Amino acid sequence: MQVNDSTLPPHEQEQPRVLPKIGITLQQYKDASALLQCEPEAIMAVDTVESQGCGFLSDGKIKILFEPHIFWKRLIAHGIDPEKHTDGNEDILYQKWQPGKYGLMSAQPDRLLRASAIHKVAAYESCSWGRYQIMGFNFASCGYTDVLSFVDSMSAYEESHLINFCKYIKRAKLDSALRAKMWAAFAEGYNGSEYKKNAYDTKLQQAYNKAVQQLTT
Repeated sequence: MQVNDSTLPPHEQEQPRVLPKIGITLQQYKDASALLQCEPEAIMAVDTVESQGCGFLSDGKIKILFEPHIFWKRLIAHGIDPEKHTDGNEDILYQKWQPGKYGLMSAQPDRLLRASAIHKVAAYESCSWGRYQIMGFNFASCGYTDVLSFVDSMSAYEESHLINFCKYIKRAKLDSALRAKMWAAFAEGYNGSEYKKNAYDTKLQQAYNKAVQQLTT
C-alpha cells in the first residue's frame, strides 16, 4: 500500500534535500586574511593541502575523514568502554593510529554511519570536517555548544568552513605561525606532532607558492 506523504505530520514527511552553497570567493579569503592578519594565499594553502580546495564531495555531501583512533578516545570521554564494541568494527575502532586504513573519501560517510550506531556524538567528534578538516571535538573552539550544531553549520555553506577555520586558528593561537609562514610550526599545531611523516609543512609551502603565482598572473 502506497502512503500519501502529504497526510503525514510534517516531521515524518520526506523533506527535499537542500544542496549546500559551495565555493569561497576571493573577497571572502581577503576578509578572513584581514581577521587573521595574514596573506590570503596562506589560507588558500591550508585548504589546498587539507581538501584540495573544496569542502564537499561531488554529490553535495560534506568532506569528512573518520578517525578510528580518535573514536576510541571519544568513546572513553563519554564513559563508554570501546573494547566492548570492537567485534565487527575493527576497521572503524582501534586504539592507535594506523596510517593507510582510512579508505576512500567517498567511503567515509558510511564509516561515520556505522560509528554513529555505537555513539553518535562521539562519532561526529571523531571526524575532521570540510574544507579545512577541522576535528569535530574542536566544536567549542569554533564557537558552538555541541558537535551537532557545528556539523549543521558546516553542512550548509562553504563560507562557514572558512569562518570556523578563522575562529579555530585564533583560539589555538596558530595565527602568528600562519602570518609568518612558519610552516613547520603551523603544521605541528594544526596537523599534529607526526606532521613530518606526510611532509605536511612542505606541502603547505608548495601550495602557498602556487597560490601566490595564481593570484599574480
